Amino acid sequence: MTSAWTGERVRLRAIEPEDWAAFKEFDENTEDQSNGDRLHPPRSAERARQWAKEVAEKDQGPDILRLAIAERSGGQPVGTISTHAVDPHHGTFEYGVAIGRAHQRHGYAAEAVVILLRYMFGERRYQKCDATVYASNAGSLALHRHLGFTEEGRRRRGRFHQGRYDDIVLFGITAEEFGERHGLG
Repeated sequence: MTSAWTGERVRLRAIEPEDWAAFKEFDENTEDQSNGDRLHPPRSAERARQWAKEVAEKDQGPDILRLAIAERSGGQPVGTISTHAVDPHHGTFEYGVAIGRAHQRHGYAAEAVVILLRYMFGERRYQKCDATVYASNAGSLALHRHLGFTEEGRRRRGRFHQGRYDDIVLFGITAEEFGERHGLG
């Protein structure tokens, strides 16, 4: 059986309550936290359990998603991918992806992004995806360029991290650009 949510290495799936320990472990790497969003205070095991349960119980619509990126073999979470700033009227959305430190550099993020964009462009009929990347996050900059995103601008000094300001690089890819490079199905 084939699934639109499965690639060669990963499967995108709902976050389950029992995933709490994996996500708590991901959160403990402060560099990864900062690359994805910002540094958050440590979270207790109980709070991590509650978070996973809340996410698992929350109804997701077809366009605003928060999914686990799981290894295809074994199903263990290696990260998360989500959509946000979804605008059905204009056909635009943004997404975020984060891979736990131990699972980086295995192609999981690239494959997960392609799966997500095929769904959003090919099934939900969105026409443009935007992404923001911190200028100090060399891995994410390389990922977006590799996937065919175009650098559209830069928000100078858009965040404060580790005692200094960092630029935010703005990327975008259209459905046509994505389809030419990765196909829509």
